[in-house]
Amino acid sequence: MAFTVPRLVIVPGLSDSSPEHWQTLWEHRFGAARVRQDDPDRPTPQTWSARLQEVIEATPGELVLVGHSCGVLTIVHWARLYGGHRRVKGALLVAPTDTEQPGLTDTFPALGALAPVPRQPLPFPALVVASENDPFASLERAQLFAHAWDAEFVTAGEAGHINVASGHGVWEEGEVLLSEALHAWTPPPFTRL
Repeated sequence: MAFTVPRLVIVPGLSDSSPEHWQTLWEHRFGAARVRQDDPDRPTPQTWSARLQEVIEATPGELVLVGHSCGVLTIVHWARLYGGHRRVKGALLVAPTDTEQPGLTDTFPALGALAPVPRQPLPFPALVVASENDPFASLERAQLFAHAWDAEFVTAGEAGHINVASGHGVWEEGEVLLSEALHAWTPPPFTRL
């Protein structure tokens, strides 16, 4: 029986992810599928979730979703609206944006469309990676979201928004977390001696 690693599906946040962003680097390095929104600056739960569903349906094999920022919100809204998908084996949820954070939608009005943040357990295993000094979500709120989603939680330390601006183009620690998560979510179909 052949063992295959699930294919990654990259789910960017607002304005997509730049060429230097770790999500884009992972897309090229791992041959990942990518969700490209028609309007990456105007999210709505319905349109962004529908595009994620299209990419999932068009991508064969077992899948692991990799969301950053509003991409995390896309995944949790999609899970609420679509109930998940049998081929999605897990999700890496990095730096979730707290659309309910006071003042955030004053600076970034588009985020208001993604509020409130869904609080239902996810229908697949997930790992939330959050920063201790993320301007888009406090560590406590990220922990609250992880608990509500029935996800594992890990802190990345003081890592800002875990994006290019905070020095996370190449994100080696993220690759280690991804590898550990993949091993946990998709164990090989044989017994080790």
